[in-house]
Amino acid sequence: MVTIQWLVTGAAVVIAAAAYARARRLAKRLERLTESYWELRYDHGQLRARVNRLDPDPQNAADPPRPAGTTAFVPLSSLKR
Repeated sequence: MVTIQWLVTGAAVVIAAAAYARARRLAKRLERLTESYWELRYDHGQLRARVNRLDPDPQNAADPPRPAGTTAFVPLSSLKR
């Protein structure tokens, strides 16, 4: 009876160690993927800026720039209707 309990305990420890090792590998892989994602986003932004400098979009050039920070007041009574 005690031998069965030790076997079950040993098997549980081996399974836990294997799960821990796999979780560490997955965490490292996730870290690498996250780093690659942010590098690609940065590179994409850099390339988009270079393309816009070389060939600006004619549609965006026609629109006048909006002043920053302008907000419109909307009374709450008009939203309740």
